[in-house]
Amino acid sequence: MVSMWELQQMQGLPLELKIKKTVRRIEEYYQYHDGLVYAAVSGGLDSTALADIIKRTGLNIPLTFCNTGVENPKILKFALSLATVVVRPEHSYFWVSKNYGYPVISKAVSIAISRYRTAKDDVQRNLRLHGGINPSSGKMQKMGTIPKKYHYMIDAPFKISDKCCDILKKNPMKKYSKETGRSVITGELAADSNARKMRYLKTGCNFYGASHKSTPMGFWTDQDVLTYLSIFRVPYCREYYGNIEYNPKTDKLFTTKEKHSGCFGCMLGVNLEDPDDNRYTRMKVSDPLQYDICINKWGQGKILDFMGIKY
Repeated sequence: MVSMWELQQMQGLPLELKIKKTVRRIEEYYQYHDGLVYAAVSGGLDSTALADIIKRTGLNIPLTFCNTGVENPKILKFALSLATVVVRPEHSYFWVSKNYGYPVISKAVSIAISRYRTAKDDVQRNLRLHGGINPSSGKMQKMGTIPKKYHYMIDAPFKISDKCCDILKKNPMKKYSKETGRSVITGELAADSNARKMRYLKTGCNFYGASHKSTPMGFWTDQDVLTYLSIFRVPYCREYYGNIEYNPKTDKLFTTKEKHSGCFGCMLGVNLEDPDDNRYTRMKVSDPLQYDICINKWGQGKILDFMGIKY
């Protein structure tokens, strides 16, 4: 267990010390598993930094990339050049969306809507909408409810599900772990999301429970990652992210193009982006072929229309 205070203290450490701590966590995890570990790389900035740190340790750790079939072509090209092992899912994004549904708003909201729609009775459906005492447990249900502003999505004329990431990314990696006996190391940061922060507080960098996992950079920030890549001149997907530059007004580093990577057909969080400058309006200009696949072939246009999002 890690307290919030401890996490904040570690996040405030100098980068030089963070690198040393990260190397130590990787070495500890490697030794615990007698070398049977691998690093999950995606072509994103965090995992690119992780891959470089691993190379500096001199340890023989495979860099494993899951080619989901929905990677941005620029990221895909870079990730393939970085990876030493490539795995693939059994199904496509189109198959997942057709059979399970589309991920929208956030994973938590997608899960809640899916469970609302498959609830067995009005009591369970009401819990998903408003929360309250769960008759099964007798306890107040706070998690898993649909925020009121998204209640309109429960009657959407299309399937909604959170299964996409599980089927396209997590399952192939779990299969690789099972077949090789290797445990995973990822470049996840606690600062990425509240879910990752809560996970880090519960497990710390190295978790040796039922499902072993190492997040040796968990206490880094996005500024640490950008600084690391800049100082050590680590090759990253510049074609996708652009240059790393400094903004004197905010006293922070930033990328001149995209800020985050991910599946090009992912709609999670698009509702929080600038209506006139979101991932789809940019994709329409930068990657018209992908745009056509998303909007027309995969039917995302009707979903974005329903959500009132420009594309």
